[in-house]
Amino acid sequence: MAGNDIWITGIGLVSCAGEGRAAHLAALDSTAPPALDQTSFAPFAIHPGPALELDRQIPKKGDQRQMEPWQRLGTYAAGLAIDDAGARALVAEMDLIVAAGGGERDQALDEAVMAALRPLPPEAAAVKLNEMLAGGLRPTLFLAQLSNLLAGNISIVHGVTGASRTLMGEEQAGADALRIAAARLAEGNSRIALVGGAYNAARWDLLALYHSGGLLRQGPYQPVFSREDAPGAVTATQAAFLVLETAESARARGAKGLARLGAIATAQARRNAADRGHEAMAQAYARLAPRLPEGRLAVISGCTGAAVPTVLEREVLGGLSRPLAVRATGSRIGWGVEATFPANAALAALCLAEGRFPAPMEKLEAPFEGTPRDILVTGFGAWRGEALAHLAAIPAGEQP
Repeated sequence: MAGNDIWITGIGLVSCAGEGRAAHLAALDSTAPPALDQTSFAPFAIHPGPALELDRQIPKKGDQRQMEPWQRLGTYAAGLAIDDAGARALVAEMDLIVAAGGGERDQALDEAVMAALRPLPPEAAAVKLNEMLAGGLRPTLFLAQLSNLLAGNISIVHGVTGASRTLMGEEQAGADALRIAAARLAEGNSRIALVGGAYNAARWDLLALYHSGGLLRQGPYQPVFSREDAPGAVTATQAAFLVLETAESARARGAKGLARLGAIATAQARRNAADRGHEAMAQAYARLAPRLPEGRLAVISGCTGAAVPTVLEREVLGGLSRPLAVRATGSRIGWGVEATFPANAALAALCLAEGRFPAPMEKLEAPFEGTPRDILVTGFGAWRGEALAHLAAIPAGEQP
């Protein structure tokens, strides 16, 4: 990615740790278990979101009412990022790239359908299902499910009116959103972009979906790398947005960068014997390695704790032939699906800006001594998406 230097100049984070920079720095340093709701969706635990004063970022009550919970969450975090970057004056030219899910279902209708179908034979159930869906699903309800409404709400509430696009596809959507935004800036197609995603974990429909794929942990809290007794992810209500900006633009307005965003690689793997696409991540690292300093490398890992991707990430990281200090942030803020990769990029930028790296979160994580100058961010998704990103500290002499 040749061309303009890309800086991260603002971050907006919301998770079970709270909101903003200070709350998440404290969470990374904490030795206490994170906030966990083990009763509302038993036998599955979730990391709940914090109570937000929505009026601070979504001032109109009408806007708040028409959004689904994950849209309110994402719109709120997007506003935090814009404010953190001091970029309110630039929203009219700001690109917007959002990683989103498919909206939230009408759970009351779902439960009514299931209750009506359960006692019926298959032939009658099919007829009944068509009748109930024809009368229960309204066009307005369907429109409320569209993923690009998150981008639309951010545009309406915060006035972000540059080029806009929405991506879907769990972790890879979050990684590709960041990659595409950075590429647009590097190629000179834009000077500033807002990029990120949001996920609401308090949803039975998605818990049932991920459970059917064998992805969720059932059992008491354990850090990500200590879940051998019951491998799996713990989903989290989470939102993360970043303001990316060319270094030239940031310097021109006197904005300091948190970190430099370097190479980003994404891939989609079928994860079978015929298509081991995760090998693309090892190849991406091989291209990146000459740019990295010697010594122990700091890694912010998006590892979910699900069995297969955890093994694959260990294979790739284990093949790097260098000492690593890996921190699985899922141990502190959980698995936020589309929001996971942007959140980890934001946490890496925060660590670089503060000149610190978290202490080990469990026995399997090695210590890191000194000040991190480079951080590798990984994203081995629960299903297929995989990604690596390199973030570097910005020397004081390059700051405005």
